[in-house]
Amino acid sequence: MRQTVPPQKILIVYLTRTGNTRAVANMIHDEVGGTMVGLELESPYPQNYQKQVDQVVEENASSYLPPLKTPVANIQDYETVFVGAPTWDMQLPPPMKSFLGAYNLSGKTVVPFNTNGGYGPGSSFDEVKNLCPNATVLEGFSVEGGRERDGILFAMEDAKAARVKDSVRKWLQGIG
Repeated sequence: MRQTVPPQKILIVYLTRTGNTRAVANMIHDEVGGTMVGLELESPYPQNYQKQVDQVVEENASSYLPPLKTPVANIQDYETVFVGAPTWDMQLPPPMKSFLGAYNLSGKTVVPFNTNGGYGPGSSFDEVKNLCPNATVLEGFSVEGGRERDGILFAMEDAKAARVKDSVRKWLQGIG
């Protein structure tokens, strides 16, 4: 990240189900510092993977935005906001849409990052741009995490974690 942005002006907001997106958020934090916030819902999603998938598909179809339990104090004090989430239903998850809709990020630099089950970010990065029309949205980072449908949950450990950490470092250097 830009050396001119002090850590106290950086916010890293993430949504995670299996821990992979949180692991990438931690890698970003290790490089740039800042305040980390993990999004939580007022009514958590079902633990059962297929039930959650079904609920998210229904939420996306109806444009429902679930209420968040996680407040972000003093959003105006941050200059750079990283937003990270897994790909759900080939889209940005409804809770991240709730966050982006709840806070005015105009004039800020927004930096999306994503974990996914092997299909890429889907429309997530485009959705971040659409939900932050008056922000500068930088190039996003996407990496394969687990494949929950195949029973592979947390994947950011050992050699994979080292490779991803190196990729995060290179991405951050590349976006300035």
